[in-house]
Amino acid sequence: MTEHKRTVYFATENRNKYIEAARIAASFGVTMKHLNLEKKEIQSQELTDIASFAAKQAAESTRKSIVVEDAGFFVRALGGFPGPYSSYVFHAVGCEGILKLLRSVTNREASFEAAVAHCEPGQRPICFTGRVKGAVTRRAKGTNGFGFDPIFVPRGNQRTFAEMSTDEKNLYSHRARAFTRFCKWFASRP
Repeated sequence: MTEHKRTVYFATENRNKYIEAARIAASFGVTMKHLNLEKKEIQSQELTDIASFAAKQAAESTRKSIVVEDAGFFVRALGGFPGPYSSYVFHAVGCEGILKLLRSVTNREASFEAAVAHCEPGQRPICFTGRVKGAVTRRAKGTNGFGFDPIFVPRGNQRTFAEMSTDEKNLYSHRARAFTRFCKWFASRP
């Protein structure tokens, strides 16, 4: 496979997401370039629908091989809220808002889920997913990461995502799992 065939553009305005994904891509010999592009989002309960739509739109408008990621934070005691609306909820109430909603709740199970969609111009998107289960903390901890990272501890760990380096977070994260699946597929294409 030529270098050109191993290059993909990650359409995101979130540089932190790009940094996490690019490290994974590099380990598979995939060149990932950052395309600072606002993705077009549809309203849906399904992350795969949101990511696929955005990838198709970006591939058609840029005429490039595009990958888009959409993620959600799903809190069991809140019926899966904020789910696909996580970015909006984070900007509206932040980590403290979620912690207030869970103040008297003992079941703190939660998960992060990601959908990574790849699309070539004129083609249909292909989607890869990742999920990590864990729990919501009682207070925010750590300064790394972004979004709800300071209040989420992945199962099997004692620290929040925000207390981990990018490389440590990539050992557990939903995004890492989805991008690993994508990169394995992308690197092995004929």
